[in-house]
Amino acid sequence: MSLEQDVAAARRAVDALENACTPLARHFGDTVDARRLRIDVARLRDDLALLCGSARVAREAPASSAILYDDGYDPGPGGSGRAVR
Repeated sequence: MSLEQDVAAARRAVDALENACTPLARHFGDTVDARRLRIDVARLRDDLALLCGSARVAREAPASSAILYDDGYDPGPGGSGRAVR
């Protein structure tokens, strides 16, 4: 199967799971477990979208070979606190 066919099959499976879980969750009302079930199905849908986006990017040629490094330090709105003189 091609990537597009696999993605379509996975999306249909998520749709079928949602269709099966929605009536079941209604029986339990707005409980923690019913909410978690709805959130888990939504997370599956989001993860599938993220994965398919990364698969599409991985198959394309990179736009640039430049690598950017960051130390992870956020100086915030005030900057680094050092004054330039």
